[in-house]
Amino acid sequence: MTKRHPFHSICPYFAMFPEQFVEQQLLSYSSPGDLVFDPFCGRGTTIFEALLRNRRAAGSDVNPVAACIARAKATAPNFSDIVTRIDELEDKYSVKPDEQALLTPFFYSCFEAETLSEIIYMRSNLNWEGNDADCFIAAVMLGILHGESHRSEYCLSNRMPRTISTKPDYSVKWWGERNLIPPRRPVFDTLRKAVAFRYRMPPAERRGIVRLADARTAASTFPELNGQVRLVVTSPPYLDTTDYSEDQWLRLWFLGGNPRPELRKNRDDRHTQKALYWTFLREAWAGLQPLLSHEATVVIRIGGAKLSKQDLLEGVTETLVSALDLFEVSPLHEGVTSSIRPRETSAFRPAPPRANVEHDFVYTLERKEIGSIISAA
Repeated sequence: MTKRHPFHSICPYFAMFPEQFVEQQLLSYSSPGDLVFDPFCGRGTTIFEALLRNRRAAGSDVNPVAACIARAKATAPNFSDIVTRIDELEDKYSVKPDEQALLTPFFYSCFEAETLSEIIYMRSNLNWEGNDADCFIAAVMLGILHGESHRSEYCLSNRMPRTISTKPDYSVKWWGERNLIPPRRPVFDTLRKAVAFRYRMPPAERRGIVRLADARTAASTFPELNGQVRLVVTSPPYLDTTDYSEDQWLRLWFLGGNPRPELRKNRDDRHTQKALYWTFLREAWAGLQPLLSHEATVVIRIGGAKLSKQDLLEGVTETLVSALDLFEVSPLHEGVTSSIRPRETSAFRPAPPRANVEHDFVYTLERKEIGSIISAA
């Protein structure tokens, strides 16, 4: 087992699988130079691990926080370029009171006044979608934006979990009951330290492709990859488990979003009906089909409090078979089950009911002969 790369923990949140899981799949089902794809790339674990192991890699996510973090890892610039950009931003720093006037009272309880001004400035001046250095800086900002500041000098906020953004009213009440005030954290200096910490190991030599897009549009989003994907390692949203846009609302705000939680911002973040959930997965696999090579492997990690292992095996298999109609789809086994670590937010809020296990399913794909496709039609 190789030493863990510091990029992996740039910005943690729920619904992420460990890099050891991805490493195992890469070594089992791919070779150097193969193209690895993740249509629900999240924080980019599949993509970055593939790049570290000399595979080509690409992926998408519909959520800006995920796309930013994953692209930062996949297209990380030289350390010196990032430091130069931070220096440039600090030199041009200025305060615009009109931007603060739009914020809710939560922000003044969450951040010390000068720290908040610097955060707002960075929010307005980072071009994370169009500049690699800015993207990496933004990803690091997302990772230090909130957390347990009484334990880490890298956290800019009043005391909060690092994995989720707690609701504004709840947070203000919680801090008030404990007489907690936000610390003064110089943003530019903290950024320099945080970036240096991540660059203790160099980035991957290869560069990957990450795009902000719905998984169902994979073929049109990545037309240059048509017919090339040899391995898919992914974990789609689980049935009725979490609302990503609600849990990550403060980070979404930093990337240009609303200064308050937005429920169901992306309607597929939290499906609650099984039938709609399976339809969603069918559409996602169908969007992926044109990118697949004539022979490929699909690895899916999935769970859900309302679905048994057998439910998931049958549902995932059916959605793959019906969506990937150009391929013979064969499960390699009945699935491997693992436990989910408990959430680390109990000090801030009670954890809602959730699945305590998840399952890994592996499928081999072989493109059908033209004659069999025509007769099936």
